[in-house]
Amino acid sequence: MSAPINVTVWNEYRHEVTKEAIAAIYPRGIHGAIAEGLDTTGKIRTATLVEPEHGLTEEVLNDTDVLIWWGHMAHGDVQDDIVERVHRRVLQGMGLIVLHSGHFSKIFKKLMGTSCDLKWREADEKERIWIVNPAHPIAAGLGEYFELPQEEMYGEHFDIPAPDELVMVSWFEGGEVFRSGCCYTRGSGKIFYFRPGHESYPTYHNPNVKKVINNAVRWAAPVDREYPRYGHSQPLETIKGNG
Repeated sequence: MSAPINVTVWNEYRHEVTKEAIAAIYPRGIHGAIAEGLDTTGKIRTATLVEPEHGLTEEVLNDTDVLIWWGHMAHGDVQDDIVERVHRRVLQGMGLIVLHSGHFSKIFKKLMGTSCDLKWREADEKERIWIVNPAHPIAAGLGEYFELPQEEMYGEHFDIPAPDELVMVSWFEGGEVFRSGCCYTRGSGKIFYFRPGHESYPTYHNPNVKKVINNAVRWAAPVDREYPRYGHSQPLETIKGNG
C-alpha cells in the first residue's frame, strides 16, 4: 500500500455562491467535488478564500503534502503574504496541482515567471485530451485520449516556460490545440498544471478527470529525503591549499 498523502484542496469559492446554475452542478463547491473524488489514504482538507489566511495557515501548509488550487474571478484578492507562504512550501517540497483558470493565479505566475496568458472561448465545445506521454505516472489507467462533451476552450500560444514533461495535449471542436497537462519542478517541489475544469460544466465529476487528479497527487507528493542545506558550508575533506 502506498504511503498516506495529505491533500488540501483550495478554491476561491465565488461562482458557486453567486450563481444558482453553478451551485446546482457543485452543491458543495468545486473544492468539495474535487475532495470527494480523491482516493488518497491521508488527510483531505478543503480551504477557501474567505477563511482566515485563506485557510492556508502555516500549520495547514506544513501538514500538506499536495495542494490543489482552483481560482478564476478572485486572483487579485489572494493576499501576497499567503502566496509567498505557498511558494516557500513548494520550494521545500510540497506538491502543487493547478487547475483550469488557476493558470492566472498569483502562485502559478510566480512559479512560472511568465504572463501565463492564452486564448480562450466559452462556446460549449467538445474537448479531446490526447495522452502524449503514455509512460508518465499521471497517464496511468487512461487510454489514448478521453473526451469532455462541453468545455471552455483554451488555445495556444500558452505563455508558460517549456514544461519539464508534457503529458497531455487538448484539441477543441473549434480547431485550437493546447498543452493541457504540464509538469514542472521548482526547488524540491513538483507542479502539475491540468487544463479542464470550467465552473459551468460538471468536469470534476468526470471519472477520467478524477483519475488524472488522483494520479497527479501521487506523482506530486514529496520525496522522502533530507531537505538540501544551503548557505556557507564546511568542507567534507581536509583542504591542503597551496601552502
